[in-house]
Amino acid sequence: MSNIAPPTVSVCIPSYRGAAHIAAAIESVLQQSYTDFELIIIDDKSPDATVAIARRYGDPRIRILENADNLGPQGNWNRCLSEARGKYFKLLPQDDLLAPSCLARQVDILEQDHARAIALVFCARTIIDADDRPLLGRTYSDIDSGMVAAHILIRNCLRRGTNLIGEPGSVMFRKQLADAVGDFDASIPYVLDLDYWFRLLLNGDSYYLSEKLASFRVSGGSWSVAIGARQSIDYRRFIEKISLDSAFSTRKIDIFFGNIMASLNKYLRLAFYRFFLR
Repeated sequence: MSNIAPPTVSVCIPSYRGAAHIAAAIESVLQQSYTDFELIIIDDKSPDATVAIARRYGDPRIRILENADNLGPQGNWNRCLSEARGKYFKLLPQDDLLAPSCLARQVDILEQDHARAIALVFCARTIIDADDRPLLGRTYSDIDSGMVAAHILIRNCLRRGTNLIGEPGSVMFRKQLADAVGDFDASIPYVLDLDYWFRLLLNGDSYYLSEKLASFRVSGGSWSVAIGARQSIDYRRFIEKISLDSAFSTRKIDIFFGNIMASLNKYLRLAFYRFFLR
């Protein structure tokens, strides 16, 4: 058995056909000001050069694993959870980036939370294109930085018909809590991440950092764009799922507005994709 102490943070990149952008994702992790991390790259049987590119990096904090069979997003994300050894966990999609201070800022918040009142830390992020050009910023506009009660964050996500918490790269949480919450569930694909955030939030509140500490890439080949056309259907299914779970104490007015906003957001997002990805 190894005597090497586990790292404070596990950053996990689930990859599939990621040759175009995985180098940038890896480098954004290696450039972190906070250095006590492991970087686990789990490739889902890519037919391209994803693994070969990842193997170019000789950093001892990197582990590269390859699935014997293609597991899909849910299976690969869950393997990331099972392989992580750190106290804190961050999932970084292969297209996305971390700002150099991302781990340091989020670890600092969780380390100060001695009462373990915080279920997750999330941050503002920048939407970038295939060439790393910033397109716009995404923020949680209700506050600057600070604690956000779980029930308020859940209510606002439902009422606005969208994921206000953000993509996986913008979120950090305790691995111990993840072990208690269980696996990611992709039965409603568009909300694979948000479904998990909600389940985490049944166990504590959140902390928001208004600094743009992560970048979310939109490009013609990204999974989020591929499933974007059915986002309103999936989000309405998600609202129904949450409304049937008494643990979330949803209100009829939140469900009403959420269904309307989910449809509106679909058209806004598709217009965004058509404008910026044409």
